[in-house]
Amino acid sequence: MSDLSAFPITKRWPAQHPDRIQLYSLPTPNGVKVSIALEELGLPYEPHTIDIGKNETWGPEFLSLNPNGKIPAIIDPNGPGGKPIGLFESGAILLYLAEKTGKLLPADAARRYETIAWVFFQMAAVGPMFGQLGFFHRFAGREYEDKRPRDRYAAESKRLLGVLETRLDGRQWIMGDEYTIADIALLGWVRNINGFYQAGELVDYASLKNVPAWVERGLARPAVQRGLEIPKRP
Repeated sequence: MSDLSAFPITKRWPAQHPDRIQLYSLPTPNGVKVSIALEELGLPYEPHTIDIGKNETWGPEFLSLNPNGKIPAIIDPNGPGGKPIGLFESGAILLYLAEKTGKLLPADAARRYETIAWVFFQMAAVGPMFGQLGFFHRFAGREYEDKRPRDRYAAESKRLLGVLETRLDGRQWIMGDEYTIADIALLGWVRNINGFYQAGELVDYASLKNVPAWVERGLARPAVQRGLEIPKRP
């Protein structure tokens, strides 16, 4: 049996199956990236619900695994060299899981780096911009009388959706016929902006053709449907 006692987070959220990957997360656009990837890859894992509404990511146990205090994070008891490894940042976790299994990432070097570039596109642009739009349109920021911040993030989010619309022209997935971690990284965020954030009108989502079709294909995948509900919300 794997010994995870070196990771303080396991004292707060004990591992019932320490031989499995431990997932500390919540079904947010960032959180579902990892649960979807784990479901797609068929890797054994144990999910732990982290209640961000109760600021559980800011406790010392969680911070011991992710000093940045954000979900998701994982511990893999069978990391490089057979030793346990803890990881945070959803993009890094996606890359790790893909390389660990040799799946969801092209073997060809050029296509591999191109896929990684689209993962970084999500991490650096789509996530931050869509998230800010969600704040100013749906959450506390909606009370602000000055709508310039909301409109700025709406315009940039619309532009980013246009980048995706162009990329998906004539392609089934971000990398063509091959479904990859790039699709997994982007899917939850694009789904959110027209769903939970209710910002479709602000970004003119109805004018898009390729992006909605791509979202529909992604959501039709059984592993995606499972991953969107893991871990269970508190």
